[in-house]
Amino acid sequence: MTPEMKPSNANGKPTEKRRTPARLVLADGTVYRGQAFGASVCKHGEVVFNTSMMGYQEIVSDPSYAGQIVAMTYTQIGNVGVNAQDSESRGRFLSGFVIKELSAAPSNYRSEGSLSDDLAAAGVPGISGIDTRALVRRIRDHGAQVGVLSTDPEQQDEAALLALAQSAPGLDGRDLVAEVTCSEPYSWSEGRWGGIDGQLPRDPRPSPVLKLVAYDFGIKKNILRLLTDHGFDVTVVPATTPAAEVLALNPDAVFLSNGPGDPAAVEGVRENVRELVRVKPTFGICLGHQILGLSLGGSTRKLKFGHHGGNQPGQDLATKKVAICAENHGYAVEADSLRAAGESVAITHVNLNDGTVEGLAHEELPLFSVQYHPEASPGPHDAGYLFGRFRNMVERVIAGEKVSGAQICGLT
Repeated sequence: MTPEMKPSNANGKPTEKRRTPARLVLADGTVYRGQAFGASVCKHGEVVFNTSMMGYQEIVSDPSYAGQIVAMTYTQIGNVGVNAQDSESRGRFLSGFVIKELSAAPSNYRSEGSLSDDLAAAGVPGISGIDTRALVRRIRDHGAQVGVLSTDPEQQDEAALLALAQSAPGLDGRDLVAEVTCSEPYSWSEGRWGGIDGQLPRDPRPSPVLKLVAYDFGIKKNILRLLTDHGFDVTVVPATTPAAEVLALNPDAVFLSNGPGDPAAVEGVRENVRELVRVKPTFGICLGHQILGLSLGGSTRKLKFGHHGGNQPGQDLATKKVAICAENHGYAVEADSLRAAGESVAITHVNLNDGTVEGLAHEELPLFSVQYHPEASPGPHDAGYLFGRFRNMVERVIAGEKVSGAQICGLT
């Protein structure tokens, strides 16, 4: 039984809802008191907020949230339940989930269960009934910080929870990719859902089929679906797979996925990427973008509270167009560090809120990357064109054309 379920009396009728207490305690001493749902446990993590108005299942199943407690700014969560098709990974890697109001009766024709039961099965605690607006304002004013979320009735002592929050590690220096990457290579062939057969047309996949190796740093399923829909035969490999093993698969291109935590702490990856980008067309998203920047001699820095949500403005510097982007990251590539490294790298996109780097492209090699999530899920689809841009770059390289990422991105 999850903490907020209704037990039944002897006649089988629901009794009054049991209100199990929960506590969210931040390292600065701030305490939020609410009601528990999900698993009955005590966990710590960096507390961040997500501004998306929908797609809570995609959010809780995104491996990029490993080591974090996620607070939703939208007030009503759980109203459409959960289902197997909308999960973005094999599990739930976040440390906790914070909401204002949990729907008591999820209802949707695709629903297969409740959010609370889903989190309980994954060992993830949730807290509802707190002032999420006050929490978000604290994070925005003071920055992301470690917190402890306890839904365990035996662990509600606030002084003890504060001591745990102040001693628990943050994200800096932690290789969280090792916790979420796959253990063995596997093939992927599923495309996006095309709607109901006979009602919505399905776009034909491009031909010929191109071979792609995708590094799994915490990859989302919708990235794999979009790569498949763009005509790639995808083999997913663990994060630490040596470059020699990737090249032995004779791929036409390489993809670097999203993932959690501090990019500078990921062990043994940038060296492999540095070797591969010299010989294979490469595309990176989110953590893959950051690792690409590191492999080219750049550096990264931690943002005050990161970008998490579906409404970030990213400007394409070649066209001056602005896309509304889905984002989920707490670190950014330092623009000046790339220039100092001496690589011929151009900045292709910037975030209009804070000027951080949102895209890179090499001026000599066929590679580019973006910080945001063009696969959405959830989020707007403004940037979905980037998968077609990647396909075009790979085709031109195969045809023997000397093409750079900067050319593909319209900068030269």
